[in-house]
Amino acid sequence: MREGRVRLGGALDTALDTAGILFAAIFFCLSLTPSLLPRSWPLQGIIAGVLTATGYLAGVTAGALARRSAATAARWCPGTRREKWREGRREGRCEGRCEKWREKWRRTGRRRVRRLVATFGCGLGAASLVLGVRAQRAIYPLMGLRPPERLGYLGVPFVAAAVFLLLLAAARALRVAARALGGVLGRWIPAAAARLAAGLGVGVLAVLLTDGILTEALLRGADNSFAAINSETAPGTSPPRSAAVSGGPSSLVSFASLGLEGRAFVAGAPAVGELSGFTGRPALPPVRVYAGLDSAATARERAALAVRELDRTGAFHRAVLCVITTTGTGWVDPQAAAALEFMYGGDSALVSMQYSYLPSWLSFLVDRERVTAAGRELFGQVYARWSRLPAGHRPRLLVFGESLGAFGAESAFRDDRDLRERTDGALFVGPPDSSPLWRRFVDGRAPGSREVLPVYRDGETVRFANGPADLAAPASAWAGSRVVYLQHPSDPIVWWTPRLVLGRPDWLEERRGDDVLPWIHWYPFVTFWQVTADLVFSLDAPPGHGHDYDGEVANAWARIAPPDGWDAARTTALTALLARRGGGSDRTGSAGQ
Repeated sequence: MREGRVRLGGALDTALDTAGILFAAIFFCLSLTPSLLPRSWPLQGIIAGVLTATGYLAGVTAGALARRSAATAARWCPGTRREKWREGRREGRCEGRCEKWREKWRRTGRRRVRRLVATFGCGLGAASLVLGVRAQRAIYPLMGLRPPERLGYLGVPFVAAAVFLLLLAAARALRVAARALGGVLGRWIPAAAARLAAGLGVGVLAVLLTDGILTEALLRGADNSFAAINSETAPGTSPPRSAAVSGGPSSLVSFASLGLEGRAFVAGAPAVGELSGFTGRPALPPVRVYAGLDSAATARERAALAVRELDRTGAFHRAVLCVITTTGTGWVDPQAAAALEFMYGGDSALVSMQYSYLPSWLSFLVDRERVTAAGRELFGQVYARWSRLPAGHRPRLLVFGESLGAFGAESAFRDDRDLRERTDGALFVGPPDSSPLWRRFVDGRAPGSREVLPVYRDGETVRFANGPADLAAPASAWAGSRVVYLQHPSDPIVWWTPRLVLGRPDWLEERRGDDVLPWIHWYPFVTFWQVTADLVFSLDAPPGHGHDYDGEVANAWARIAPPDGWDAARTTALTALLARRGGGSDRTGSAGQ
């Protein structure tokens, strides 16, 4: 066995690098540090396993580079003891002494290093597990949740070990393949070149298989699966009887072509009696226009169809018109839609269209151009028709997008001035970090304001809020178009970015948000994988935390576009009404984006 390596017993029965084990232990300990959302012990075990494997790879690489550098330095340094030793060895004077030192190292030196590494790793891992459990339990109260029992987290090391061994076995299989290929190539080219070519060849082939054949097969399967889901109709959803919504009588769009989420959207419009009961005065049937993927062949044709539907329903004669960009599945937040309808007693029109039936995280990876194209096309055509109306006879023009929908909705605008000039207000909820305008506003925030709650140009047009209280007492006048970004400090969809791998974000250098532990820190690679895991369960957080914005959109709309005579008491009553009606966050569309 080579120096610097220990043997892993069991099925693998192969050598482990000592430096790799040391780094793996450190990364395991770091994986137990807290992130944005609380983690169950199985999830914590998976994260720990992935990060342990990442640490092992880093340690193996660092150890190999250190050994290679030391050997190179010794070889090219004349006049050193090594040169004298070589001279003495050639003369036969040091051979016996060197053999004694080698034998002593074999018998005791390596064993001592192994014990030291094992003792250090076990002790540090145990201490980190205790501290990690304490940190995880501290996150739950921040979100109004009851902490789980401590004993469950004893399973974390076992899950982590299983994940680590699985990843190690895959890596070793690639190494065996590379060595075999190198042996074949070594018959025709020098050994060093053969090893390099074999390693590169196997690596490239693995990437191609993963990113090409395997990914394509998985995407094809996902596409077929979600296409089948899109053709379904949710239980209790039936074709609407109102002519004011798509899919209803005299509609230009068939109910069958709207897709799963489109059918739910048009069928979920509140009844006139329900609206009158809230406002205390006669109400109008609300207009809801929607074009599904099957309604027209292209985004441009779907947008044109939606505009014709707006004309058919008389939407341009309502008090308010809101252009909505959906999440990946075509989902529209029921609370955000209903809030405007109750505020205006049905004197409203909502328009949206579907661009995909894949979940938001998958749409973001493979359909990002469709998202932005849909946002630009729909708003552009609605705005063109709206702007032809006489200036005094236009409805308020609003924009809404949540999660991936926020990314798509803001793509229709160049900057805050464009938003101010072409809209009467906009609400973007839980925007991804990759949203261009959001990133520009956050990066251009006033000195002293935090990334989780930035202040941009004194809030002249664009304002940020972690919750309703942040919009309750504005620091300055808010005239003209009002744009609001709702973003929770604990929402991983907002804060996830590939830059977390090697770059410390501002939100982890500044004072933490109210629902984030103050002792969360950034670690290379570690924080990236932790926040990535948080994405999967971002919608499992209670309202007001993570990616769950239930109960907050009514307050935001009340600040952006309040009807005449609207007050805080009406906002409170509307929030309670929307909570009773339900709807909630998209449990499939935006999760894990």
